[in-house]
Amino acid sequence: MSGKRIFIFGAGYSGKAFALANESAATIFGTTRSPEKFETLRNVGVAPLLFDGALTDEAGAALEQTTHLLVSVGPEEAGDPVLDAGRAAIMQRMPALQWIGYLSTVGVYGNHDGAWVDETAQCRPVSKRSVMRVKAETEWLQLGRNLGLPVAILRLSGIYGPGRNALVNVENGTARRLVKPGQVFNRIHCDDIAGALWQLISDNTGGIFNVTDDEPAPPQDVVAYAASLMGVEPPPEIPFDAAQLSPMARSFYGENKRVANVAIKAAGYRFRFPDYRAALDHMWASGCWRDGEARSPIKR
Repeated sequence: MSGKRIFIFGAGYSGKAFALANESAATIFGTTRSPEKFETLRNVGVAPLLFDGALTDEAGAALEQTTHLLVSVGPEEAGDPVLDAGRAAIMQRMPALQWIGYLSTVGVYGNHDGAWVDETAQCRPVSKRSVMRVKAETEWLQLGRNLGLPVAILRLSGIYGPGRNALVNVENGTARRLVKPGQVFNRIHCDDIAGALWQLISDNTGGIFNVTDDEPAPPQDVVAYAASLMGVEPPPEIPFDAAQLSPMARSFYGENKRVANVAIKAAGYRFRFPDYRAALDHMWASGCWRDGEARSPIKR
């Protein structure tokens, strides 16, 4: 994969995990809205650039050499900020471009009352943010068709990993075991997002892919398992109807589905953490669960 030049719009939590998994010495540029985050990006092997809704000259120059474009910036009510600022540059000033990846969400499927869904399922988003995601997906796929390039849409489930997980929540006292009968959530470790991306980039594979682990599970079970690893009592169960939740938190419980991941496996990817127990076991045993920034990029 050497010789690849990758540009990430929105090099946040998932983008940094992707950079840490860069085994082939690919050149990676990544944007942030804050210059204060430049050093953090450099520490994981990303050349930092500013992007806050307008392309800088530096970002434009990097795009001209880019072979693989990864978009991890969410849509806004006014539209997709990357397309709004960069559509002309992508269409006209990226001669080396081979592949586009867009990080979306399984929220586009809406509620299916606990049934299994795959990439062929109808999108029926409930929340406004998921409606905007569907629109953004459509626009990126259309751009790919216009350019004659593969576009990979990665629909991600709930992201966790070092610094963001049930072990951290149990330790800091924010973990809660809300119980809503029949409710499951889908989740994905950030390292498996990274692995799926590198797999798709390796063959310039396009399409729609659910990137989620093998085991949708009740959220209270994840908290209980984390507490058992730590040798502490889990927080008490709280009936969902009695819980005080923000409107956004409550909206998550309004969607219940089991998301299948057959397509990404068919593309050749094998999950490092096929369920939450494997991931929590690894993070607890390795001691990397507290701080995602403490990990080092792959040594070359």
